[in-house]
Order: sequence, then C-alpha cells, then structure tokens
Amino acid sequence: MGLIIRSSSIHAAGCYTTAPIRRGTRIVEYTGPIIDKDEGDIRYEGKPITYLFGIGDGTRVIDGHGTAMFINHSCDANCETEEVDGRVWITAIRNIAAGEELCYDYCLYDGEEDAPCNCGARKCRGSMFSPEELRRRKRQTQSAAVTKKKKVAPAKKQKSADTKRAPARGKKIVARRQQPAKKQRSGSGR
Repeated sequence: MGLIIRSSSIHAAGCYTTAPIRRGTRIVEYTGPIIDKDEGDIRYEGKPITYLFGIGDGTRVIDGHGTAMFINHSCDANCETEEVDGRVWITAIRNIAAGEELCYDYCLYDGEEDAPCNCGARKCRGSMFSPEELRRRKRQTQSAAVTKKKKVAPAKKQKSADTKRAPARGKKIVARRQQPAKKQRSGSGR
C-alpha cells in the first residue's frame, strides 16, 4: 500500500492512502526517538505543535519522525493506534478507500492549553482531548466554581448578619454598608 503526504482540510498536511486498505490492516508504525515525557515538555515548551505520542504509562513518549506523524486527529476516525511491545502501530478500524485521509482519535490526556478539533465530523466533540479528559476537566472546573462560591458565601452571610438589629446587651453593630447604627431599645437594663 502506498501512503502520501499532502494538504489536509483538517490540519496543514495529512497522510493519505493511494490504495484501498482493509479493516484490521496495520498501516504504518509511529516512529521516532523514545524520550521521557518531561524531556519532551522541555523540548517543545512554547511550541504550538508537537508530535509526541505517549506510550506505556505515559511517562515516556515517541518524538514522532516519519509518515505516521502526519496522520491527523478526527472524532470520526478510520484508524486507531495499537501499542505492541513498546511500538505503536496505526491500524484500520474500517475499510478505507484509495485517496482517503488516514486519521485516528488522538485522545489527548494532558496539557494546559485547549486542543480544538478541526475534523469537521458530524459528531465532532470540539476537542482533541479524550472524552475522559474532557469529563475530568469539566469536573475540575465545576469543583473550582463551587470552591469559589463557598469562599464568597460566608462574606454574604456575614453581611446579612451585620445588618440585623443590635443585640439586647447594648453592643453597637455598624453595618458594612456604612449605614448608621440602629438605636437601641430603651429599657434593656444593661
């Protein structure tokens, strides 16, 4: 089977097949030096595009060099990745017609920045992050919002307590809104 690299409507350049590919076929290996993830983060800090592919437990990555690094992400992929003995293979998950762009779901799992998807699929999720990572980020955002709300809530509660009448003992309470203190009732005896 022949693969070519040419312009892609998904992202810059893409990898296309010149011949039909049957479902289940191993198409190409994702090759490149294997480095620590931390080294990859340092190497590509501030760069908008990387070709790092996490392997094993994610502490090591393949720094992509070769044909497979041009395979773009799609939420409606025709390929998937398969790790076998520390090697990553791109495998067809359906029959692929000649001239079709190869793509797989990147399922990104880390990174501080957004990873918008441009695949154009009918059911595009809008991100190259995995569904699990998107759920985790959503929970994290909701948790941060709740925490922020809890920090604000006591101040509101205190504010409403400050505007109540002065206690019967005769202590003066000045409202936070800089209103004059309420006069005490006469006859409190204290």
